[in-house]
Amino acid sequence: MSLAACVYEVKERMAGAAKRAGRDPGEITIVAVTKGVDVGRIREAIAAGLSICGESRVQEAMPKLSVLHHAASWHFIGHLQKNKVKYIAGKVDLIHSVDSIDLCEEISLRAQKRGIIQNILLEVNISGEEEKFGVLPSEVADRVKTMVRIKGVSLKGMMAIPPFSEDPEQSRPYFRRLRELRDEIVRTGISPPDFRELSMGMSNDFEVGVEEGATLVRIGTAIFGQRG
Repeated sequence: MSLAACVYEVKERMAGAAKRAGRDPGEITIVAVTKGVDVGRIREAIAAGLSICGESRVQEAMPKLSVLHHAASWHFIGHLQKNKVKYIAGKVDLIHSVDSIDLCEEISLRAQKRGIIQNILLEVNISGEEEKFGVLPSEVADRVKTMVRIKGVSLKGMMAIPPFSEDPEQSRPYFRRLRELRDEIVRTGISPPDFRELSMGMSNDFEVGVEEGATLVRIGTAIFGQRG
């Protein structure tokens, strides 16, 4: 199957999931995960109608950004170390993986030095797995209260990665919990007005993510195939 055909199929599946949930497909955005994908293939994906690319490693992202920064919107979706923030802040439109106040403050520092507002998501360890990054669900309200007061950043929502399973249905309760967390935060009035984004769902489970309220789905393999 051609790359363009893969993009079309993913969009059709996403639209179908949105319809099942009574949602407007226009509410959901595909973030094409370009880890391990060369510039030529990324250009092809953009030509096929993808407008957002997501990178998870700073050292791989930088050369791609230098060539393609005007061709698409760029998101950073992987674990971000404080000492790498200087390379990313202001270079991407959204950082999905802000997992601590310390990291948020470092992003704030770099953003203010550049005179910009960096859009961010709070990463939530929705399953409580020790090996996963992110704040625990019980900590979300306190972190949001703190982060909305930090200058130079704009908190747009949350991101989570459920435990991997071959069965996409196993992800459903985790996606549902993240949506419920967002709704709870909004109801309390502690979040900013545009605290709406839910980055949840990847190639194996994005349809379930859409059914449960995802606004951003991070898709790599279903578009580009298996990579090394």
